Amino acid sequence: MDKMKELISWLPAFSVGVKLIDDQHKELLTLVNDMFNHVIGNQEAEQVYFREIIQKAVQYIKVHFSTEEKIMIHTNFPGYAEHKKAHDSFVLTVVEKVRDFESGKNKKFTLMEFTQFLKEWILTHIAIMDKGYFTYFRKIATRKADGTLSINQEDVLASR
Repeated sequence: MDKMKELISWLPAFSVGVKLIDDQHKELLTLVNDMFNHVIGNQEAEQVYFREIIQKAVQYIKVHFSTEEKIMIHTNFPGYAEHKKAHDSFVLTVVEKVRDFESGKNKKFTLMEFTQFLKEWILTHIAIMDKGYFTYFRKIATRKADGTLSINQEDVLASR
């Protein structure tokens, strides 16, 4: 790939105010852009890439969801149950789509369809669900010298 095209770019408006989560969101957007750049019109090449990337994407999403959930538990976020339910539902949807694709039930589940699906879900989830905990986290986070907010990553990840 010469120059990577962006289907979606990180904007400050996407920030939830927690560097660790923002960094993971940025990584998810990089993943979507990478998938977008592999939609080249060669169905065979796209299928090979799709089979590789789908597992990587699911694993990274699970890591990200786990991180968010650990922070929510650690901070006693009152919307945890609803947020976890949205995470679980998303993972189940993706797993079902992949299973249907691999079994031949859904041959139309293409790299481009998955890229669009992931992009839309990420943006909606960040804009609505994740912004819901922004205010709560802002109350309990530490403000750093550069003005950004931080929740101690080591404390959160060790707490569970």
